[in-house]
Amino acid sequence: MPLGTLDRAPPPFFRQGPSALSKLVFFSALALFLMVADVRFRITQPLRLAIAAVLQPVQWLALQPISAARNFSDYFTKLATAQAAENGVRRKLAAQSTRAGQVDLLQLENARLRNLLGLRQTLPSDAQAAEVLYDAADIYSRKLIIDKGAGQHIGLGSSVMDESGVLGQVTRVYPMVSEVTLLVDRDQAIPVLNTRTGARSVAFGDPAFDGGGLELRFMAANADVLAGDLLTTSGVDGVYPPGLPVAHVAKVERRADSAFARIYCTPAAAIGASRHVMVISPVSGQIAPRPEAAPEPATGKKPAGKSRLAQPEAAP
Repeated sequence: MPLGTLDRAPPPFFRQGPSALSKLVFFSALALFLMVADVRFRITQPLRLAIAAVLQPVQWLALQPISAARNFSDYFTKLATAQAAENGVRRKLAAQSTRAGQVDLLQLENARLRNLLGLRQTLPSDAQAAEVLYDAADIYSRKLIIDKGAGQHIGLGSSVMDESGVLGQVTRVYPMVSEVTLLVDRDQAIPVLNTRTGARSVAFGDPAFDGGGLELRFMAANADVLAGDLLTTSGVDGVYPPGLPVAHVAKVERRADSAFARIYCTPAAAIGASRHVMVISPVSGQIAPRPEAAPEPATGKKPAGKSRLAQPEAAP
């Protein structure tokens, strides 16, 4: 029998249902629809919360070997290292105590001046301590997971800081844990204030600079910014309380062919090395809601239109 006469088509038993190409097109369109619907309408948020609550015991069990290794290494820490760390902490505590006394005096003077000028008082911020569990498993972003969630009244937008400065912002809340996006993430931005000049600007995350930094964008080439300047939160966004350390200016590049300067900053917080953090509630949650506009009184007048009064006809 010639070889070309063989029927290479599959038997009818295996030719049931749509083709593989049709399945690929259908499921691709379904996946695209679900992604768009999740971004716009958050339809999978309840499912994500339920899965996170179910997997919480599994995550706790998976973290036990890491916690045991940490405790084991801490137990066998050398006495000299522990004493040196204690001495350093005591010196830092003494310096902070002196500064705290000055801050209390300045706050008292600031409150008296605000009362004298009739200005609004600074809003207090609620804070609670949390512990960093692990880094989020996403190679395209800089995020970490803390051990406080909706059950501990952690809200979206809460700022997170360590003992040195601002780390990031809570961007997703689960029942028992929360996800924090670090300041060095490329999609993160924070309003800052230059403590030397008082100029406000916005710092954007720059993961490519020195393993994780920030960049002040859209600053004029002749802007008064020097290396070593301290940047703090400005408080104008209603999220971060004012005065929290954010970063130090590391390098300023001014080019003749560009109207803007390239300003790179180093975060004040220990990015990637912090273990215990503070979660501060957003300031916007303590601001009174905007009053509703009073309804306009009815005057009974008809709105002016383009109609004209009928003019009497001229006599012939």
